Amino acid sequence: MRKELMIILGAALIAGCGTTGEPEQSGAPVEDRGAKRIEGTEVKPVTAVDPMGAALAAVKQGVLAKRSVFFDYDSYVIKDEFKALVEAHARFLRDNPKMKMLIQGNTDERGSREYNLALGQKRAEALKKMLTLLGAREDQVEAVSLGEEKPRCSEANEGCWSQNRRDDMLYTGEF
Repeated sequence: MRKELMIILGAALIAGCGTTGEPEQSGAPVEDRGAKRIEGTEVKPVTAVDPMGAALAAVKQGVLAKRSVFFDYDSYVIKDEFKALVEAHARFLRDNPKMKMLIQGNTDERGSREYNLALGQKRAEALKKMLTLLGAREDQVEAVSLGEEKPRCSEANEGCWSQNRRDDMLYTGEF
């Protein structure tokens, strides 16, 4: 009897898994929303306006095109001859709050690597402090030292060394 019950249950199970023979339902209708051309009109791609582009173009002209402040030997005091230049850059940063500046402090090759890195940092920090005192925000200006690693001139004489003792000012998009 058990055997017969198992056979009947097995047959019922197999019959229950079969299909009903009804066709499968189709999906919902899809509306065609393809682009339709209207005569005389063209779709032109939209490009985002570069808000920094105009400001960056401005710093490549006039007094703002000058981007280096030079120092005396073993000094990080900004000379009087560069104060007007620094004031112009501070005014520009104050008037363009989205712009940022990177100051790279450089030294000549004399002195140890560690000493030159420290002196380059002091030079960059001195310029940053002057810019912020003249109106630039603290978060707009970053000061780093390159030490003697980025010389402008590689001859071993005072004329060349004086070109290497400098801070370089770079704006957003240039670093």
